[in-house]
Amino acid sequence: MSGEILVAHRGIVPYEEARGLQKELAARRQRGEVGDVLLLLEHPPVYTRGRRSKPGELPMGAAWYEAQGIEVRETDRGGLVTYHGPGQLVAYPIVDLRGYGGDVHRYVRGLERTMIDALGAAGVRASVIEGLTGVWVGTRKIGSIGLHVSRGVTTHGLAVNVNNDLQPFEWVVPCGIEGVSMTSLSRELGAEQDLDAFADALVAAYASVFDKEPVADASLAA
Repeated sequence: MSGEILVAHRGIVPYEEARGLQKELAARRQRGEVGDVLLLLEHPPVYTRGRRSKPGELPMGAAWYEAQGIEVRETDRGGLVTYHGPGQLVAYPIVDLRGYGGDVHRYVRGLERTMIDALGAAGVRASVIEGLTGVWVGTRKIGSIGLHVSRGVTTHGLAVNVNNDLQPFEWVVPCGIEGVSMTSLSRELGAEQDLDAFADALVAAYASVFDKEPVADASLAA
């Protein structure tokens, strides 16, 4: 193994709270006070707008979405608008890229492989599409990636649709791709899935792809 990664399951965490936790951990990682960390959680309903987001991605206007019970938040990750909600597994790796070869594009490709391997273990064959970031089942998108890198340390990460409501994706232009169809693990398999079991599969896949040893960290867990 090339090193450990601390793993913490946090349950459902409001987006801004999770963002604050990431910033705190990233600062500590930059100072060498903690090792690499992988946060696993879900968010209450929220649209997040990345650094390249454009006004037309939220065609109904922020007030309309908030009236549906969905927050709208600006964020410093890469990419465009996406939706997070209960039943979607979100993974935030707070890692020093020097331990991963220092190449952010290679790291993103590794995150795609992580999702593909975890989905394969759950019984769904996924793949990438040339020129697009994320993971797909045929032409249906099931996993997304958006990162921010500061002083060599990553925040934000990936999201895989497991059991979440897909309707909110239809109210925006997800990831800036017009007409994209979203899917989930439960939709592909025809039954609700065990999100905790899938989280374990994702951790195992991450450890395998990046040659890391996952270590549960009770101090960071919910």
